[in-house]
Amino acid sequence: MITAKARAVDGPDKPFKEAEITRRDLDSKDVLIEIKFAGICHSDIHTAHGEWGEVNYPLVPGHEIAGIVTDVGPEVTKYKVGDRVGVGCMVDSCGECENCQKGEEQYCLKGNIPTYAGVDKYGEPTQGGYSTHIVVVEDFVLSIPDNIELDAAAPLLCAGITTFSPLHHWKAGPGKKVAVVGLGGLGHMAVKIAHAMGAEVTVLSQSLKKKEDGLRFGADDYHATSDPETFEKLAGKFDLIINTVSAKLNLDAYLSLLTLDGSLVNVGAPAEPLSLNVFSLIAHRRSFAGSLIGGIRETQEMLNFCAEHNIAPEIEVISADQINEAYERVLASDVKYRFVIDISTM
Repeated sequence: MITAKARAVDGPDKPFKEAEITRRDLDSKDVLIEIKFAGICHSDIHTAHGEWGEVNYPLVPGHEIAGIVTDVGPEVTKYKVGDRVGVGCMVDSCGECENCQKGEEQYCLKGNIPTYAGVDKYGEPTQGGYSTHIVVVEDFVLSIPDNIELDAAAPLLCAGITTFSPLHHWKAGPGKKVAVVGLGGLGHMAVKIAHAMGAEVTVLSQSLKKKEDGLRFGADDYHATSDPETFEKLAGKFDLIINTVSAKLNLDAYLSLLTLDGSLVNVGAPAEPLSLNVFSLIAHRRSFAGSLIGGIRETQEMLNFCAEHNIAPEIEVISADQINEAYERVLASDVKYRFVIDISTM
């Protein structure tokens, strides 16, 4: 077994502390990665706090992982020692179901194996990227293009693909009007990617305090949702709305902003249920949908797209000892726009 240093939490109200975890010895198609950077995702906080269901503690979160290959199993063909690689939100799937065969492993009918808070095929709990090393089967390892720095690459493995996938699926591009709800870790990536795809992009945020940033990231327009006139002014305008926030919203108000055949897609995941009036949908053949992350093939496509268009997240690099403070700051919306842990500080 391989011993790794980590930061773990022992309960929903507990702080992070130093820990040692074990990683399995390499199987024939496994890759050993020395983690250099790990992003902090709001999902990490939800899970660490036990807000999305029962958690087996101690827990090591982290599914935005960037590092270097340090060893490979004897049958590995895709990677070699020294390669720059990443790991996202899942580390395995059945590989056999209809969805996996389509390259949509995130929707594995038997359930994909999450990078942390899951159970792997060996029956062991999965632990994430707030650690020095991880072992992952090669099919769930991503290649990081040379012109993306590793610290900036880490958030692309969740925030990047979570926003790229629905924009890609719903065909954001020239001639399409796209709105992004929220300008946080997910929202700022949605703006950058949608702009690079050629769409006309509008940010819908509670206030105008981040307007300058939004326009700098590529938004064509920016409106405050706290102003009731916003919903009157923008009624029926958008082909696609990507909702990145984890708060409970008035869905009927946002659906009113869609044009005929428009879609409102949730990637933010509030803990409480949402409700809507069905007439908000049927009156203009509108759709309310959701999107998870992306499959491995699409995630690699996203990384290559970001490299081609020089897209990188706005990050603040922190030490491992600052994780507790970073969680508090994320909850207070005091981050521009993604925390990334320097794993060398462990």
